[in-house]
Amino acid sequence: MTTTITGPDGQPRCGWCSAAPEFLTYHDTEWGFPVSDDKRLFEKLCLEGFQSGLSWRTILAKRENFRRAFHHFDFYKVADFTQRDVNRLLNDEGIVRHRGKIEATINNAQRARELVDQEGSLAAFIWRYEPDAQQRLEPQSASTSLESIALSKELKKRGWKFVGPTTVYAFMQAMGLLNDHLEACAIRAKVESGRKRFRRPTG
Repeated sequence: MTTTITGPDGQPRCGWCSAAPEFLTYHDTEWGFPVSDDKRLFEKLCLEGFQSGLSWRTILAKRENFRRAFHHFDFYKVADFTQRDVNRLLNDEGIVRHRGKIEATINNAQRARELVDQEGSLAAFIWRYEPDAQQRLEPQSASTSLESIALSKELKKRGWKFVGPTTVYAFMQAMGLLNDHLEACAIRAKVESGRKRFRRPTG
């Protein structure tokens, strides 16, 4: 939805906020604000993978359960999960019980650990793919970009799973690598201010 709605404070918001009551807080306080914390970046990549074929509302409603089940997405801990953990997670009604996605999360934790050893941090690696703001299309007019395709390709090359270009683009939108709030959205300026103050990670 590329039109705005009127929020409870009378200010315009991106239209997708109207799809579920819990979306407004997520939109106003998280979506698009830049993130450099490795655990949060890893969490979002994993949750976007779990969302594949589902709705973000489903995942957002279960997010705290996912955090509990995956040790708050500490990838050093998740990397050591065993078949016993897979079985535990397949029986956890609080999360999406999809064997492929669960096993992919464990695999990706191992790959994240390797990437940190090689690159210094997950954040430093990911932020190399920040799009050029001067070459952006209209907000919310795309589902992939050259940068999301490139990042997806590199992650897959390094052995990551469930990281297709569309999944990666949604991740980039959410983690603030681009400001995809609509021009008229009241939160766009806040996100832009946050991006100007943000110190890009380098290692």
